[in-house]
Amino acid sequence: MDGIINVYKEKGFTSHDVVAKLRGILRMKKIGHTGTLDPAAEGVLPVCLGKGTRLCDMLTDKTKTYRAVLLLGKETDTQDTTGAVQAEYPVHVTEEEVREAILSFLGDYMQIPPMYSALKVNGKKLYELARQGKEVEREARPVQILDIQIESIELPRVTFSVSCSKGTYIRTLCYDIGRRLGCGGCMESLLRTRVDCFVLEDSLTLSQIEKLRDAGRVEEHVVPVEGVFLGLPALATKPGDGDKLVHNGNPFPAELAEPEETAKGADSSAKPEGRSETECNLAVSLADRFDGVRVYDSEHQFIGIYRYNEEKRRYQPQKIFLGGN
Repeated sequence: MDGIINVYKEKGFTSHDVVAKLRGILRMKKIGHTGTLDPAAEGVLPVCLGKGTRLCDMLTDKTKTYRAVLLLGKETDTQDTTGAVQAEYPVHVTEEEVREAILSFLGDYMQIPPMYSALKVNGKKLYELARQGKEVEREARPVQILDIQIESIELPRVTFSVSCSKGTYIRTLCYDIGRRLGCGGCMESLLRTRVDCFVLEDSLTLSQIEKLRDAGRVEEHVVPVEGVFLGLPALATKPGDGDKLVHNGNPFPAELAEPEETAKGADSSAKPEGRSETECNLAVSLADRFDGVRVYDSEHQFIGIYRYNEEKRRYQPQKIFLGGN
């Protein structure tokens, strides 16, 4: 089973817990997630299986969307309600002031990572230092808030949806909004509703995956590795030297390949029959980012993604999926 499955991470689990439990449910070792969620958070967590783990680095920097509840008037050491309260303030702001403060974060802004995070400073994780009662200086990092939609304001609580770049801490965004309003704030709850084209509606809990396993239907919900790249053009190597080169993961000259017209999904202008909407959207998304071609051998076996080098006049491997587990 090679590809990506959309898991609904439930409260109380770490992302590593999900991976460990999936290893038991699916009886396979090679599994990796594409970006952590705090134990108190829940929602979409794409998990790569088998050869699909080679896709992890391509998916971790994708845009993510969250629904958060901001609690004004309180600051904690973790910047959410699971932490120890450090300060409390009266909330005398108006709804209009709240809207203006939240929307002012649209676009690029420099965000200081929280102490309770897995980022490392001098080789030590920040949360380990925080648990020892230590606080160290952290450099602000550029993040991007792509969209914010305020869903409801029932002071001191505000519910909003936010789409953001990789590396954005929603806890810290809540803290920064509270600081801008002058009354403090922390995150009360967090639900991740989207990672690129993986959406909440299609996500599966671990118990649902277990039931699908028992029914022999898990693979119906796995986006296959090849399916991720169906938005790219396809080439097939010629028998003999062409096959030999790609089977060993080597570059090959253009004359040893030809258009792969018979490969599944070679015509990606329309949604191929039997493919999920998620699979199609992900193929388009990665095709936009990954400038290359799908390469098959002469027997139509998927090899991987290659990119043409004009100077050397040959195709060079970028991601190889042939062989291994």
